[in-house]
Amino acid sequence: MAPALVALAGCSGGDDKAQGKGKAGQPGQGTPTVGYVVVQPSSVAMTTELSGRTTAFESSDVRPQVTGIIRRRFFTEGSLVQKGQPLYEIDQRLYRAATNEAQANLQSAQANQQAQKVLADRYKPLAEMEAISKQDYTNAIATSRQATASVAQTRAALETARINLKFTTVPAPITGRIGRSLFTVGALVSATQTDPLAQIQRLDPMFVDIQQSSGDLLALRRSLGQNGIVPTRAEVRLTLEDGSDYGATGSVEFAEALVNTETGTVTLRARFPNAQGLLLPGMFVQAKFAQSINQRAFLVPQAGLARDAKGNATVYVIEANNKAVQKTVKADRTQGAFWVVTSGLNAGDKVVTQGLSKIAPNQSVKPVPENAAQRIEAPKNDSSGGQSSQKKAG
Repeated sequence: MAPALVALAGCSGGDDKAQGKGKAGQPGQGTPTVGYVVVQPSSVAMTTELSGRTTAFESSDVRPQVTGIIRRRFFTEGSLVQKGQPLYEIDQRLYRAATNEAQANLQSAQANQQAQKVLADRYKPLAEMEAISKQDYTNAIATSRQATASVAQTRAALETARINLKFTTVPAPITGRIGRSLFTVGALVSATQTDPLAQIQRLDPMFVDIQQSSGDLLALRRSLGQNGIVPTRAEVRLTLEDGSDYGATGSVEFAEALVNTETGTVTLRARFPNAQGLLLPGMFVQAKFAQSINQRAFLVPQAGLARDAKGNATVYVIEANNKAVQKTVKADRTQGAFWVVTSGLNAGDKVVTQGLSKIAPNQSVKPVPENAAQRIEAPKNDSSGGQSSQKKAG
């Protein structure tokens, strides 16, 4: 048993004190070698991930504005329609007849207006000669003016009849993709009905309504301008229902100035391109974006941060006398392979990232930069490793 231990020690390159560990590799016995990185403050985007629902950029109900029987339908359900494109035709016969009647009434009123004007013009010199009474002339002028007003009234009635006739052709109010038709040819529709004929939605671009806690939003607004935190207009990325990344990025358009009393959340609306039509209204998505940038944050490798029994984040910092001092820091999120530390560290601190299991608080250590520390070979404690070391030593 003794020769094997000697051989193993020989393979490790010296006695335990030279390597900075005791017999069992426990801290506090000798000066352990640890790897470290020097941290400096940097600008780190404070990202958040929230749930949201997709919403059409524009949505419009196709509704009739006159009453009648649907005679024809001009579109294919589910197709793309253009603004102003005819969609339905309502029976026009009654409205065409009303237009013709209004046209005739206008012509009659115009003829009467002309006759009354001529009569008033003839009465004028006669009244001046006192061949007729001035009252007769006054009545003629009033009748002429009434005829002129009647022309204006019948002209307005004709315009109304023409508008109603035009309403018998139901156009698309917006450009977008139209859904199924809720009324078929032969159905009676009216301007006062509650159900639309169909619905059109514009799906490119697409809105995503994101729900954020009002408390989190309040904390964000209070933190802006303090401790190096500044606002940002960052890109928003989406994770779809199947867990895949959407690919295209969007941007937050605005935040509603209203808190939902039932959920306690505020709606943030983001806008995304949707040229391929992958996003559909009502889809559940996860949005990841940055609402602020911390200009004084530190990026610490995840291997260099641990949690104590209370869940507090701790790191070991090498002081000027090569002692490893344990510090409590604030690290609420990760970014890639790093923890984002927002307090507890100073610029130039040497944070231990390798060999943490060898040290205890306030213990003297032999610091080595992380890249060099990666080349330090860890001891092998299993039986096969011991036999292998013995063979090499022999």
